[in-house]
Amino acid sequence: MLNRGYAFNSVIAAGHRGQTLLSHLATHYPHSTPEAWQQRLDNGELTLDGLIATGREPLLPGQTLVWNRPPWIEPPAPRHFEILFEDPHLLAVNKPNGLPTLPGAGFMESTLLRLVRQRAPTANPVHRLGRGASGIVLFAKTPQAASRLSATWNTPKTEKIYRALAQNVALDGAYEILTPIGLVPHPRLGRVWAADPNGKPSKSLATVIARSAATTTFAVGLHSGRAHQVRIHLASIGHPLVGDPLYGPTGHPLENLPGLPGDLGYLLHAQFLRFPHPITGQQIHLAAPLPPGL
Repeated sequence: MLNRGYAFNSVIAAGHRGQTLLSHLATHYPHSTPEAWQQRLDNGELTLDGLIATGREPLLPGQTLVWNRPPWIEPPAPRHFEILFEDPHLLAVNKPNGLPTLPGAGFMESTLLRLVRQRAPTANPVHRLGRGASGIVLFAKTPQAASRLSATWNTPKTEKIYRALAQNVALDGAYEILTPIGLVPHPRLGRVWAADPNGKPSKSLATVIARSAATTTFAVGLHSGRAHQVRIHLASIGHPLVGDPLYGPTGHPLENLPGLPGDLGYLLHAQFLRFPHPITGQQIHLAAPLPPGL
């Protein structure tokens, strides 16, 4: 089924002055080839400051670029979720593996956000899970709830526990992981979040739940909120997630990726969430049932 299409907006930054529009598109958005971008330009899908663009235009800082992407068939994704908690201020759901939290990477309608807003039109996610992860996603229904949750989200007042299946057998029973996380260059992807000595301070506590001949199941508590933190931190101590298409044993991205970063195949589940209710102050304890394999 076709979606409704989407208008992608961006503003030209100062560093792109004088670059032609086609060159800018090909270098800044390498998910498509220069030939594909030129075809979209020829189809009249892109405008620069409201005028149909050809691709030959020299860019100026502050110009508004819009790609009016026509409707397209989105990749398959589950379209269900389980409600774990709801009141006038909050909605917590159990997201299935394979359903993106937010629009992006070809998904617009088949996202948790779009599906949740069919039930709660004012809901906004307080955090997000990657498409390949499952488990608890918390939404705020009011600006006041969103503001207060944001203020306490990465503090000791909020406890977040994930379950993950990782490669290799852990020698110790528990690990404090302090690997900094930042954006690093990648020859195929441009820049990705990964272990980076110059990155932002990050902290996870990983506890062994079970071992097999070649894997370890961890419970991981997050004490910071970096992108892909569980995947990066476990990889940085030699335990990348089983089936992870992006991160290798050091927490750095793989150079020869077996797939795309959004591909599925790993088991990561946001299992427990504890936090004070942003309006009433009551302690909320949420648990999402484990999926098969965990």
